[in-house]
Amino acid sequence: CTIFSDMVCCLLSEWCVATSFYQRSANRVSLYPLFNLRNLLYLIALIIKEGKMAAIKIRDAGEEWYIMPGGGQDAEETLKEAVCREVSEELGIAVECKDLLFVVEGVHGEAFHRVDLIFSCEYIGNMPDAVLHRDTNQVGIDWLDISTLNLQPLYPSKLRRQIMNYYQGKPYKVYLGNEEAGDPECLD
Repeated sequence: CTIFSDMVCCLLSEWCVATSFYQRSANRVSLYPLFNLRNLLYLIALIIKEGKMAAIKIRDAGEEWYIMPGGGQDAEETLKEAVCREVSEELGIAVECKDLLFVVEGVHGEAFHRVDLIFSCEYIGNMPDAVLHRDTNQVGIDWLDISTLNLQPLYPSKLRRQIMNYYQGKPYKVYLGNEEAGDPECLD
């Protein structure tokens, strides 16, 4: 876990160095860049309940697929706080964010370098009064059976088998590399 933590710290450090403009206040430099954003952290929740994982169903151009709940981080918000907020906004459920499990990158095809950080989350319960902020083209929320996850249209597809391995207590990869739109799907 230390090597993985070091890798994430290194990614974050490179991001801060790569963004050349920082806010100054009270004679200190903040790590929040003003602009010139080159990397975008996307915080994702893996929520497993009774052998199934929570997923957002997307429909676009006549096709349907799934993504995991998540999004960006607000100023003065920890990574774990951001994951919990995003889950409540997108799914209307409360979770406890646990461990960082996986890292997936998206190097090309967008105006920035996307870094997905996937955290395990413990399901706590529904939030009946939650104000939902649905993703673009979101048409529903499903609980996907983990035993057949490799056959489901879940993206990034590199996560499918690794989530199955994690759930089954088998060895799994933490850093899954780059995956972009148009790449061949990982079905193994």
